Amino acid sequence: MLILIQLSVAMFGGLLMSRLAKKVKLPAVTAYLTAGILLGPFCIGALKAQGIGFTSLEEVESLDLISQVALGFIAFTIGNEFRLEQLKHMGRQAITVGILQAVVTTALVDVCLLALHFVLPDVISVSSAITLGAIAAATAPAATLMVVHQYKADGPLTKLLLLVVAIDDAVGLVLFAASFGIASALEKGVINLTSILIEPILEIVLSLLLGTAAGWLLHRFEKYFHSGSKRLSLSICCVLLTVGVSMAQFDVGGVHIGFSLLLVCMMAGTVFCNICDFSEGLMERIDDWTAPVYILFFVLSGAELNLQILTQPMVLLIGAVYILGRSFGKYFGAYGSCVLTKCSPSITKYLGITLLPQAGVSLGMALTAQQLQDGPTIRNVILFSVLVYELIGPALTKRSLMAAGEIHTEGRTDARRRNQPVTLFHLGHHETANGK
Repeated sequence: MLILIQLSVAMFGGLLMSRLAKKVKLPAVTAYLTAGILLGPFCIGALKAQGIGFTSLEEVESLDLISQVALGFIAFTIGNEFRLEQLKHMGRQAITVGILQAVVTTALVDVCLLALHFVLPDVISVSSAITLGAIAAATAPAATLMVVHQYKADGPLTKLLLLVVAIDDAVGLVLFAASFGIASALEKGVINLTSILIEPILEIVLSLLLGTAAGWLLHRFEKYFHSGSKRLSLSICCVLLTVGVSMAQFDVGGVHIGFSLLLVCMMAGTVFCNICDFSEGLMERIDDWTAPVYILFFVLSGAELNLQILTQPMVLLIGAVYILGRSFGKYFGAYGSCVLTKCSPSITKYLGITLLPQAGVSLGMALTAQQLQDGPTIRNVILFSVLVYELIGPALTKRSLMAAGEIHTEGRTDARRRNQPVTLFHLGHHETANGK
């Protein structure tokens, strides 16, 4: 009973905050995160009133399954962007930009944090600096997708952004596995090639194979159902099953086998959308169904942010260097790779800014990094950066897409409609919103 009350309060709080955010023209995702912070254990939750807010971080973490399901649907939706006809036009650009900007970001953050280590060796170790550099490559697909959907953004920048975000996480997994392996070797004095090379490659390959199988099976079973509601139910069933299977972990011959939930669900969405004739209409219905799940995901993400890190000066110092290094890395890495691939001026100018949001994937990496001697410091730095990036990142993404002309000026429109001129009925005549 208490859980249901908490979830309903969380969702209602997110909805109320979104109304306030609309008045100051902030994205809804920022409102949901803010609502989560307010309902979290360091604000309203600190009152210990059962059912109103979350009284502890453990209480929020116990609802992690909701976040995993939401990430699964977000990844499945992003997979819809990898349609063959679109990849023919932007595939080479997306792959080049996705890889180069991630590598440049990691390299720049490594340099900045290693410089901090040589100036203040007691503040951060070499292994921590290398690990944080790899985590910096990851971008949050959830916040980006929410902004795109809320404002019905569409255009070359939006299309390339969604492709790059998907590729970015795959590259980030490889960079993190290699960097974490090197960091562990520095601390233990033993180099483990299995963890540096074999395990991350296996994780990516197996995730893509599992996602391919899931997408193909969904298409095969969809043929046996003809009503929209049953096809929607089957799609939801498939995504839930895929999320569950992708969370499995086991060891084979001393090699740790695991899957990337994001890659599995992205691949499932990609395969399904490319072989199913009615996938576009079905994806729109899935978006409508998952809207409440996304609200809960971001409210819970906000509630999970540990505000106590703001009282730790050394964490704030490392976090400031990390945020500056990552921001410059994302912007100039994207800028340079866009110039190299001859992207349009608007894409070259604004893509890097839209890649700033960071959340779930980086937190998962930070959780793994806690095995290092300075693991708690790494996690706190990432928590601080997530707090900053998730609150300002969506707003920057919105402004960039608007500056690129891919979001029209907001008006009194229904959020369910396309982002296009709205027809108003006024004094018995139909007049367009711009008065023509």
